[in-house]
Amino acid sequence: MKKLLLTLAATTALTGAVQAQEIKEFNIGILGGENAQDRLNSNECFRAKMEEALGVPVKIFTPADYDGVVQGLLGGTLDYAWLGASAYAKVYLTDPEAVEVKLTKQNVDGSTGYYSIGFARKDAGITSMDDAKGKSFAFADPNSTSGYLVPGAELAAKYGTLENYFSEVKMSGGHEQTIVGVANGDFDAGVSWADGLGNWEDGYNSGAFRKASDAGLVDMNDIVEIWRSALIPEGPMVVRKALPQDVKDKVTAVTADLWETDAECAYNVAAGEAKDFVPVEHSAYDGVLAARKMQEGM
Repeated sequence: MKKLLLTLAATTALTGAVQAQEIKEFNIGILGGENAQDRLNSNECFRAKMEEALGVPVKIFTPADYDGVVQGLLGGTLDYAWLGASAYAKVYLTDPEAVEVKLTKQNVDGSTGYYSIGFARKDAGITSMDDAKGKSFAFADPNSTSGYLVPGAELAAKYGTLENYFSEVKMSGGHEQTIVGVANGDFDAGVSWADGLGNWEDGYNSGAFRKASDAGLVDMNDIVEIWRSALIPEGPMVVRKALPQDVKDKVTAVTADLWETDAECAYNVAAGEAKDFVPVEHSAYDGVLAARKMQEGM
């Protein structure tokens, strides 16, 4: 994404120094999915790059749940976040003027989507979602796209009321909690997210399984995939709309060029192997917005 960096640099060269003074700090929200300290560690390199580009203190916030980031963006206390499509839909449906969509993750094969993956312990004898009937099942968070909105809708369409199909339906609190919970036997099965590329034993190329595997929290050979959703549009990286234009341009450029300037940092931010961070439009989320409206009875 070098072209984006050069273009933005040219358009902001004359006004950047002045406009950058309009903000005194910059706050990044990181969705739940792994514990707070791991989220801070994974994104520290990104925070430092943002701070260098903006010339003001940059802080990372790791709310306990997805709604903490959503409310931070809506309330103006957070300036930037990588949202899931469902969390973005909630922000947009609450206040269409709160944020601007900028970028999304591009996978190594050039696609910009991912999957909700159903899984269970290998020794549980559950090899399909049909086998999970009457078992305990974990979703991640009510505002998670792959951890609730999409799998909840697809599974309900096939199996009916999920509280009747499974013996128990729980919200684990995040993707990491679901993965560890299933691996430890706290839940019989659950869903998390992955790009579906590469090898299962590695946690696929990117996603929550890859993060958990890299961190040594789970041995992928101990769990098995039992279900896969339709392709989900990768969530957007958004900036608070009220920010000065040069600030929005700079943070977008830093992110867009991350795979070229610091591949190790990009790996941490992307939750594994990816190709790039590329521009995306609001229209990419029309389907998720419609699903969210239906879910909320709007």
